[in-house]
Amino acid sequence: MSPLDVVVDWNSTSMDPTKKMVVITSRLLSDAHRYILRCLSAHQTVLCCTIFTSISEIAHSAYVDSPLGPDAFREYESLLLQDYEEIVRKSNTKDHISPPVNEFRESPGSKCEERLVVEDEGWLPLASNEEDVPSPVATSTGRDLDEVSSMSFTQDGWPKLVVSVHHFPMILCPLSPRVFVLPSEGTIAESCFSNDHEDCLSPGLPPINTGVSSDGEDIPPGAIQTAHFLYHLVTKMDLKMEIFSLGDLSKSVGKILTDMSSLYDVGRRNKRSAGLLLIDRTLDLMTPCCHGDSLIDRMLSSLPRRERMTSAAHTKGPQLQNKHASVSLQRAPLDVQIPLGRIFSEEPATGGIRLLESIAAVASGWASSDPQSQPIDSVYQNMKHSEIDLLNGSFVSTDNFQGAHYLEAILDRKTRDAALLVRKWLQETLRREKIPLNMKIRPGVATAPELHAMVKLLASNQASFVRNKGIIQLAVAAEIALSEPHRSRWDTFISAERILSVSAGDSQNLSGQIRDLIHKSMLAGPHERGLLSFRDVLILAVVGYMLAGGSFSTSGSGGPFSWEEEHSLKEAIVDAVLENPAAARFQFLHGLEEELEANLKKLKSEEPKEAFSGKSTPVDFDDQWGSWDDEDTDQSSEQVYSDMQLRLELRDRVDHIFKMFHKLSGLKRRNPSFKEGLLAFESNSGSDSYTSRGLLYKLLTMVLGNYDIPGLEYHSSVVGRFFKSGFGRFGLGQAKPKLGEQNVLLVFVVGGINGLEVREAWEAASESGRPDVELILGGTTLLTPDDMFDLLLGSSSYF
Repeated sequence: MSPLDVVVDWNSTSMDPTKKMVVITSRLLSDAHRYILRCLSAHQTVLCCTIFTSISEIAHSAYVDSPLGPDAFREYESLLLQDYEEIVRKSNTKDHISPPVNEFRESPGSKCEERLVVEDEGWLPLASNEEDVPSPVATSTGRDLDEVSSMSFTQDGWPKLVVSVHHFPMILCPLSPRVFVLPSEGTIAESCFSNDHEDCLSPGLPPINTGVSSDGEDIPPGAIQTAHFLYHLVTKMDLKMEIFSLGDLSKSVGKILTDMSSLYDVGRRNKRSAGLLLIDRTLDLMTPCCHGDSLIDRMLSSLPRRERMTSAAHTKGPQLQNKHASVSLQRAPLDVQIPLGRIFSEEPATGGIRLLESIAAVASGWASSDPQSQPIDSVYQNMKHSEIDLLNGSFVSTDNFQGAHYLEAILDRKTRDAALLVRKWLQETLRREKIPLNMKIRPGVATAPELHAMVKLLASNQASFVRNKGIIQLAVAAEIALSEPHRSRWDTFISAERILSVSAGDSQNLSGQIRDLIHKSMLAGPHERGLLSFRDVLILAVVGYMLAGGSFSTSGSGGPFSWEEEHSLKEAIVDAVLENPAAARFQFLHGLEEELEANLKKLKSEEPKEAFSGKSTPVDFDDQWGSWDDEDTDQSSEQVYSDMQLRLELRDRVDHIFKMFHKLSGLKRRNPSFKEGLLAFESNSGSDSYTSRGLLYKLLTMVLGNYDIPGLEYHSSVVGRFFKSGFGRFGLGQAKPKLGEQNVLLVFVVGGINGLEVREAWEAASESGRPDVELILGGTTLLTPDDMFDLLLGSSSYF
């Protein structure tokens, strides 16, 4: 609910005080508790509070260190009542308000002058300067007397709050009718999927596949929560699931699902059957790390996101106390902020009242009762520079049912085709609105200036803007993704990844390309077009190591490159950090920021001296250490020792990065049978384009072609195992079902998906010649290369 919606109640004197409140959350009740308590304390007239959570009672009790037990909902109802009654008691004592005796009415305007302030951490600042909260007994109509008989009261004589908690399992983020992810700040998406040990890369990613799945207490909370979500999702779809898994963590999720579904399947033997395929994200980290041909991925990487409503430092739930998590996992919000205000920052293309002026008029009239309110002209000028951000839009328009159809159509297309489709929709909308388009249209390609001009025409009229907000939002997002500097940066990434892919057959050439990219990143300023930053180059180094791991055997250094090649890469990274520490604020450098900045200032102060002398005087470590005992060189020796100590510490930090690189390069070697199966199928396909596709495309091609997939595990239910072990000895056992024979396929990637994989999944389904197959694709979250950097090397990594 938007804070602006609540303002309506605050400024209204004729409306009844709020008496009912509904809370819908995708977090644990213990995590949401402080926010629910704040809402209740802000609206103390509420008599009935209903809470819907997407986390079931069993999932609450199964969460490690959760304060709630098997009867989680009832326990939370009593806990919330206790805390709320304590707040009301303190608030009323402070305001000297006596309990009601025979009536529930107060004199007009009688309100609490002060209220108890609950923790403000994690909350965005409210727009109003003063929040008048009525007391728990303040009402404005006589009909409230009729409700007294149905109320229960506390021992102090105050009306007792009625709290009820229910399970609402269908909280998810549908990108289209066939694609969904989980809420980015929900408990499931931000639960840890791996423990901090040798075979793990990040708490937000499944562990590296070793062939041994977790069991018992070693199962990460993310696997448990994912299993419970999928179970309730399938239950609502009224399907009988045949569960298959690929990857260690997916096998654990499949086992939990099978145990939960055993009794469920007994009464549903005749229900429609569907196949559920669970896949570990770590089986293919290359695809989300690369910059593919997807307009959706470009938009997500180019558009600003909404700020997080909560932070790890403020969360008091079991997530931080979880023994499985040594670091907090914070997903970037999927709620992109499309800056629609930029449309109105210039004069409109045609006449008519400007929308910002109308909004300013409403704002001025709203505050007209305030003697210090500003005139409309002043309000308008302020809105042009600050509150214009209120016009931010999102991918799916709630004002236009076609928003979901727009998004689904561009998910299925490459960048160029998707941009042309957006331009076509704009042309059709302009024609329908009878707005003339006086401009030349280039056939075959849609440019950002063309989209901008059409959007300006379509938004020139207020009624047209409101009617067509869905396509306007999408067009503005496409315009930003295709404009500078976002377009050049993405294209530069694609070119660099192609060069690395071509060089993957020669270790010396590949390491040299990565080293050159690191050196070039030193030259890139904050506004340099086409040049990649040091952070960008590190994600390219991840791609390079994964390419090398698939082409070369492990060398003596533990990685795919020789000791000399890897040493030169390490020195290049150390030099890059020393030369530009401001651009290297990463998790693995935590604690060295001040030393690096001081070292850079010292080097800059020495540059004028070297320029005056006419030549550079490099530091000779051997000479300085050889004259350590000379009194004349004590000061310079201490300085050299400090520089050397910083460099040694930096090398040690960089060594940790390369240990991560070695893990990434060895991902394919951990699954030899799986790799051999894919290679055999690739050789039989005879298509070069097949090898460049992601794992999801290859798996779906094999599944729909009824090929055997090495490592794919089928999870038989209790009834199925009984037929197999009991009646099987009499020849009455059930045959193992094949995933490709199912007409409904639900594919869920544990760890997340990206836009390119969605498009490739539809291509695999269409190329299979199986129009009867209904494919549904889901994932933990929607990943971008920036998200992968945070998971592997950033704030959500194990560094």
